[in-house]
Amino acid sequence: MLKTIGLVIAAAVAALLGFAATRPDSFEVQRRTSIQAPPDKVFALLDDFHRFPEWSPWEKLDPGMTRTHGGSPRGVGATYEWSGNDQVGAGRMEITGVQAPAQVTVKLDFLRPFESRNTTVYTLRPKGGGTEVTWSMSGPMPFVSKLMSVFVSMDAMIGKDFEAGLANLKALAEK
Repeated sequence: MLKTIGLVIAAAVAALLGFAATRPDSFEVQRRTSIQAPPDKVFALLDDFHRFPEWSPWEKLDPGMTRTHGGSPRGVGATYEWSGNDQVGAGRMEITGVQAPAQVTVKLDFLRPFESRNTTVYTLRPKGGGTEVTWSMSGPMPFVSKLMSVFVSMDAMIGKDFEAGLANLKALAEK
């Protein structure tokens, strides 16, 4: 009986690991919103990490979070490092590409709670007297991430944060 139970459990674990191995090697999460403000006004909030705390969905999760700015004051080369509680973790962002006022590309490195290297892109497109803003993040899915994705998708984990951040950005830009 115990042998049978052990074999069933081993088969289930093997099936789970096999299924996880078939998951995609990368992920992308994307959200968009329309903002009633010109692209240059929205762009100014995105290419300056000093403005990030004004609209970021994570800033209020840890009032004691430490933040460090470096590199350029804004645009390519600007950096933002943070370290905080378990809800915000620790990491570093660097603006690696700018096409004013249409796009900002950010290299995003999480150090804690899980190490990962991702790319974030903010795309702005004039639309109906305002701006359509798309926030996307993409990156590799190593095996541990693939295994986690069997139970919860990246979209489910961070999509709501993107929606909250875009709502904050909209409110700020439309003031």
